[in-house]
Amino acid sequence: MKIKEVIAALERFAPLPLQEDFDNAGLQLGLTEAEVSGALLCLDVTEDIVREAKEKGCNLIVSHHPLLFHGLKQIVDADMVQRCVRMAITWDITIVSMHTNLDNAVGGVNWKIAEKLGLNSLMKDARQGEKYGMYVGELPQPMDAKTFISHVKEKMEATVAMTNGLLDCPVSRVAICGGAGSFMLSEAIAAGADAFITGEMHYHEYFGHDGEIQICVIGHYESEHFTREVLEEIINRECPGVRCVMAENQINPIKIL
Repeated sequence: MKIKEVIAALERFAPLPLQEDFDNAGLQLGLTEAEVSGALLCLDVTEDIVREAKEKGCNLIVSHHPLLFHGLKQIVDADMVQRCVRMAITWDITIVSMHTNLDNAVGGVNWKIAEKLGLNSLMKDARQGEKYGMYVGELPQPMDAKTFISHVKEKMEATVAMTNGLLDCPVSRVAICGGAGSFMLSEAIAAGADAFITGEMHYHEYFGHDGEIQICVIGHYESEHFTREVLEEIINRECPGVRCVMAENQINPIKIL
């Protein structure tokens, strides 16, 4: 199977028009007519990831976060992005990224979070049009706020959770927006959610919601590291026979001491 066929399958699942205006999802660099020798799946493209692809015989890297987010005016060794580009071109490795289009696709990033948490009766916020960015679902049974936060940390493999004051009523209805999803907090409240899970929020956004909704911020990486499973499921289903490799050099750039 050719690389372009794998990319086409990914884009059928998460069409590029679903990406946000600021994004740069899709083909990042490389040629697509070659037969795919293996697909390395990762959250972020780093030098170690490109080396791992070469070492493991993968001529395709599929990432969640785009390598090329801003335009390049030169390609030397000035920063990590430029070095990754040079390495990938030298080793004939193609890079494709499924970012906010995968966030907004049915069965995408937030769907995977909901699956990990065991939520039922999933629905999107109806005001988002064709985009499914935020999901709302129901816990199998209500939990007190502290138990709910512990549940989220365990299932998402998160070391810490940043919250507002603990809600004094049971949590049942949960809204999810992985990554930097604080812009969806008001939508979560409007949707009647008891709790809102995301990866990042600004300091001042925590104010004014005690007793209204349980905020649970688990970290950008922690909210999206299972995205690789979504990519693997798509490729295994749509491109049988293509070897998928979960990147071992995928790291969280934020360290908690």
